[in-house]
Amino acid sequence: MYTPYNAFTRILIGITKLSHEQKKILRIGIDILIALFSVWLAFSIRFERMYLPVGKQWIIYILAPTIAIPIFITSGLYSVVYRFNGFPGFIAILKAVTLHSIVFSGILLSLDLSDVPRSISILQPLLFLCIIIGSRVFIRYWFSSHNIFKQTGLFRESLLIYGSGSNGIDLVNAIILHSNYELAGFIDDEKIFQGRIINGIKVYSPEQILEVIEIKKVKNILVAASSLPRLRRSEIIEKLQCYPVNIRLLPSLEELAEGKVTISDIKKVEIEDLLGRAPIPDSDEISQQSITGKVVMVTGAGGSIGKELCFQLLCLQPSKMLLIDNSEYSLFNIQQALEQNCKSSNISTLLVPLLCDVTDENRVVKILEVFQPSIIYHAAAYKHVPMVEHNIAAGIYNNVYGTLTLAQAAFRQNVQKFILVSTDKAVRPTNIMGASKRLCEMILQAFAAEPETTTKFSMVRFGNVLGSSGSVVPLFREQIKNGGPVTITHKDITRYFMTIPEAAHLVIHAGAMSVGGEVYLLDMGQPIKIIDLARRMVTLSGLTVRDHHNPQGDIEIEITGLRSGEKLYEELLIDNNPEITSNPCIFKAKDQYIPWPELNVELTNLINSIQIHDINQIKEILKKLIPEYKTVTLITDHIHKKEECIIKEKTIITYQTNGNSSLIQALKSH
Repeated sequence: MYTPYNAFTRILIGITKLSHEQKKILRIGIDILIALFSVWLAFSIRFERMYLPVGKQWIIYILAPTIAIPIFITSGLYSVVYRFNGFPGFIAILKAVTLHSIVFSGILLSLDLSDVPRSISILQPLLFLCIIIGSRVFIRYWFSSHNIFKQTGLFRESLLIYGSGSNGIDLVNAIILHSNYELAGFIDDEKIFQGRIINGIKVYSPEQILEVIEIKKVKNILVAASSLPRLRRSEIIEKLQCYPVNIRLLPSLEELAEGKVTISDIKKVEIEDLLGRAPIPDSDEISQQSITGKVVMVTGAGGSIGKELCFQLLCLQPSKMLLIDNSEYSLFNIQQALEQNCKSSNISTLLVPLLCDVTDENRVVKILEVFQPSIIYHAAAYKHVPMVEHNIAAGIYNNVYGTLTLAQAAFRQNVQKFILVSTDKAVRPTNIMGASKRLCEMILQAFAAEPETTTKFSMVRFGNVLGSSGSVVPLFREQIKNGGPVTITHKDITRYFMTIPEAAHLVIHAGAMSVGGEVYLLDMGQPIKIIDLARRMVTLSGLTVRDHHNPQGDIEIEITGLRSGEKLYEELLIDNNPEITSNPCIFKAKDQYIPWPELNVELTNLINSIQIHDINQIKEILKKLIPEYKTVTLITDHIHKKEECIIKEKTIITYQTNGNSSLIQALKSH
């Protein structure tokens, strides 16, 4: 239906689609008209009637826009987006019109036009200011109203902001103007704010959330708590999870001001925001002393942990950073990202990308000889438990022989420090990956105990890293995105979790504290049940879990059974004798190890077994070296299983030839 209102709305929408230059010309044209209108209105008010110019009064009509437009252009008023104009924009208009008033009045008085009253020099600037500001306010109001979004076909989701503090209030206008959200109210724990009106928005108590959600059809709750400690933020998010809404985090005003994020970066709450412990305290000073100005080397630089390590190390400004990875694609990506960081932060660190497999002894030795790194962070490893279980020889060779090759080269080149990235799966391992990492730890412990060593070998052991490749969180996220089911292996399985930045921070700080032979661990709080993690991720996505309590739910959680080598519970300590360090969140342990001469013999046997792909012998050596290794009897290595099938088939053929039917039946059933 045609109405003047709809027609005007369509005109405004059409204006928003013009190019920047077209909009600028239109603005200048409108301001010229406003300047002319303000002159006419000033004369009409002065003579108390609809007044048409006579004689030299036409000069004033030419003078007003001729003075105003150049001042407005130089003041930057035409670079502002009117519908987003805030208080600073109105101050800029006031300054520009004031300057116009001074120049206009000065010229008008100097011309001494007999038929132009002096009061025009005051009336015109005042009217001009009022009309200019009024036009800007009108545009701002019109575009911020709900009706403009209806006319454009856009839907504005209703939302609540949890927290009516300065962070939430200061971002209200940005949310309303820069996004498709309509603010339904604030939620605040403080009784002093509840029931009040802030910027036209009502503040509700937490007890009223469900009522407001139902009445105002709220779809999202934004948590304006980015400056709160993680524990408090976690408590708030936990409390909101029972409501049928999407929970999102609001960026801080500082992040917006610094250009780090925009309103479009309002993000869903990630599971990282729900860790039930405080983050590791910063310790930049001790890390800087260890890193700044040094040559550092990171193996597995393109991996999840290696990548974050590189970014954090770059902030400490080593003189040179050696990026080691056997994947050309991963190495290229991390190099490009780090170079961009160097440019934006004016960091002079020299980045050296080196394609290298850590099991390549000749290349490893050559790299250490040529570049002489002071510190090596060894993050290169195969870490996916089922994958390594299916590729036992390759997993052991990469993890153990790679560490051995690198450690020996570091030992011979007198590298100052060598830090191994290990895992909680190395504690009383039940799988090949965990056993391989425990053996890597033992290699470093043996080297550290050698009398002639000058390298400080140490290890960092932590639990599951949220968001790393192969971890459960990206898997759950993808399963939820696809409509489920979310698969977990056992209803009682638990894991320790930390964020990627925390893991990298722990590695760097532990390396700075290292004196040789220690295993460093993070106080990771209480382990999290994976089924609870799955439920949280479903609800944080604004969905519900489908089970016998809620058969109409959105996402089902499916129990698939423990995989080969998988444990219900992970541990961080072999012996319960941790020592406190200077960082209250980090402690260290001294585990048992095998002296190098004895270990060297067994490692030689292990490498020989790998070369002939004798999986049974490999597992026997691992059990001998790691008494706490609880191996599973079923071998799932793909090559080993195929070889067994081939042997069985050949045996059956032989027995068939000899006519031994009972043995054939026994082999088939086996």
